[in-house]
Amino acid sequence: MFTSPRRALIVIDVQNEYVTGDLPIEYPPVQDSLANIGRAMDAARAHAVPVIVVQQVSPPDASLFARGSHGGALHPVVADRGHDHLIEKTLPSSFAGTDLADWLAARRIDTLTVVGYMTHNCNVSTVLHASHAGMKVEYLNDATGAVPYENDAGYASAEEIHRTFTVVMHSRFAAVVGTDDWIAAVDAGKPIEGGSIGASNKKARARAAAVV
Repeated sequence: MFTSPRRALIVIDVQNEYVTGDLPIEYPPVQDSLANIGRAMDAARAHAVPVIVVQQVSPPDASLFARGSHGGALHPVVADRGHDHLIEKTLPSSFAGTDLADWLAARRIDTLTVVGYMTHNCNVSTVLHASHAGMKVEYLNDATGAVPYENDAGYASAEEIHRTFTVVMHSRFAAVVGTDDWIAAVDAGKPIEGGSIGASNKKARARAAAVV
């Protein structure tokens, strides 16, 4: 009889573009997140947790993630480690236009652990997709990362983006933890609990009231 959690680790878009290319991850520092991604993959393999590697692909003449380009290639931290399934995608969510849902269902996976890039784009799209499909989701906040943005809506630093998105994810869509805590939970075979909208808002209002 299978018991929960039945985890799979999904490693999203850990490609050279985010390290030495034109879209460098700034927060957390990319070398730190890369090291933690490697640790998470190693822990998953040690505990027979399936590892899914996802690769963003764009047309050969695209400015980012062009098929066949150095920037579009998997970073050695991922490329040099084993995996159980490889997915190519063209949209933000790892579920969109891929066989991911069927692959997970065939293996009765109920908990998806997310690492990789970027927090505010492909990662959150995948987290929301999995959550809406009824899966439990874990998000490793030190094995993921963001870049800064500025556009007609304003400016946000990589740290602001990463922090805000992880806080929101933990309130409803994923249990957000560090790699050390996740490895400990995998070692123990235990689930990780997320937060709730009500509790998250209550804590924020209590903080604001304490300042006044």
